[in-house]
Amino acid sequence: MSDAEADLVILGGGSGGYAAAFRAAELGMSVTLIEKDKLGGTCLHRGCIPTKALLHAAEVADSAREGEQFGVKTTLEGVDMAGVHKYKDGIVTRLYKGLQGLAKAHKVTFVEGSGTYVGGTTVEVDGTRYTGKNIILATGSYSKTLPGLELGGRIIASEEALQLDYVPKKAIVLGGGVIGVEFASVWASFGTDVTIVEALPRLVPNEDEFASKQLERAFRRRKIGYKTGVKFTEAKQDDSGVTVTLESGETLEADVLLVAVGRGPNTAGHGYEEAGVQLDRGFVVTDERLRTSNPNVYAVGDIVPGLQLAHRGFQQGVFVAEEIAGLNPSPIDEDGIPRVTYSHPEVASVGLTEAAAKEQYGAEVEAFTYDLGGNGKSQILKTSGAVKLVKAPDGPVVGLHLVGDRVGELIGEAQLIYNWEAFPEDVAPLIHAHPTQSEALGEAHLALAGKPLHVHG
Repeated sequence: MSDAEADLVILGGGSGGYAAAFRAAELGMSVTLIEKDKLGGTCLHRGCIPTKALLHAAEVADSAREGEQFGVKTTLEGVDMAGVHKYKDGIVTRLYKGLQGLAKAHKVTFVEGSGTYVGGTTVEVDGTRYTGKNIILATGSYSKTLPGLELGGRIIASEEALQLDYVPKKAIVLGGGVIGVEFASVWASFGTDVTIVEALPRLVPNEDEFASKQLERAFRRRKIGYKTGVKFTEAKQDDSGVTVTLESGETLEADVLLVAVGRGPNTAGHGYEEAGVQLDRGFVVTDERLRTSNPNVYAVGDIVPGLQLAHRGFQQGVFVAEEIAGLNPSPIDEDGIPRVTYSHPEVASVGLTEAAAKEQYGAEVEAFTYDLGGNGKSQILKTSGAVKLVKAPDGPVVGLHLVGDRVGELIGEAQLIYNWEAFPEDVAPLIHAHPTQSEALGEAHLALAGKPLHVHG
């Protein structure tokens, strides 16, 4: 017999867990939400929000340094990391308080402690058992490292990078994915000499090759070093710095080494495997309705194979709450989830890369690239980049890829185009305000619809 019962018990209070809790409460369920740390999880406290605050501070530093190109005489006196952290932490604190208020307003029972799934629909926390009619597993992810590379001291993960109280003079970033290029971008704006090491042939390797080339070109202009297609072999540290050895035999030296080789599923130690939940390489295996191998047990967020994005977990949480309530929501299309890398410049995408589209639809796939050199607002912002569309043969637009400062703000329209299976002819008549960067999306669709206007060549 359990000590406490509810309609729904959720293990993990990050984006997926709290979204499920709030939506389930709105649908009339009693909800118990278990979290060993703070409500909001990695995204709010150690991920998305604090990282993007640093990136905005970095943008301000660049604006101060480069004001003269706009006719404004400014200089950058330096970066006060204590002030940066005060700004960053203030944002996190306000959002955290707001989230706590929402949990209270939804009458969600919050249990603080480390939970263990003990089978059936029961979770145990410090000797107390909580049983639900259904359970959601939402324990998130952790920063991975490589075999033989131990975190500590000058070898840090993103969590420690967010708390550094100084700006490194030199930094090596191991990993050229989203986390790696974002921190490289921040540090370069703050004045750090940065080198990225990526084992795969290009930066942001999960993006369309066009986006990688655009970002690499921009990083060269910013004097951010990167070495692609080369593997790390060893790192040694002492009181003065870190020395990294590459497979090529080359050695690099820096003040810190940021290990940004991805995030692993946080499933160990929670009783999943022992209670019969099917795992694959540590991830929880689910069907398209996010049901696990155990009856009435669901999983959401980073522990489910796929994109490790807060908004994916959030939507999965909403989906499962509605599924449990019998609303029969439509399954989530993973390709329809927008992706943004908030570096300078930004990379934003939704749908298929050109290579993936050709695998699915054949060689007749159409692609069109519109350079932001023809976009007035982009020129005002002095950003370079482009919009690339990928279109199925005689079909809709199946991929949208954008590179440039602030293009992450365009991904809302881009994901509507993909998810509503719009043809170029559907988007071409839509009016985009002038001057905005959204016009670049309009121009690209006009061109694919056979009526290019601001297009050269």
